[in-house]
Amino acid sequence: MVVAYVMVKAHTGKADRLRGDIEAVDGVTAAHIVAGDVDVIAKADVDSPGTVKSVAATEIQGLDGVEDTHTYVAMNS
Repeated sequence: MVVAYVMVKAHTGKADRLRGDIEAVDGVTAAHIVAGDVDVIAKADVDSPGTVKSVAATEIQGLDGVEDTHTYVAMNS
């Protein structure tokens, strides 16, 4: 299994709705609204690094209201 954390910067006023949309993405196990440089941190637990790319770059980044993402793959799980 591959665990990754996706930091999501949302367009103004979109974080609450976006959290639910992110949680609905297959492979995402949790999403939290946070204070700081990003608005939502999502945890993905998937089978392969390729699936991390699909979840972060295709699914999450494709959601309406997402301004930017940064993905970090956990080195231990």
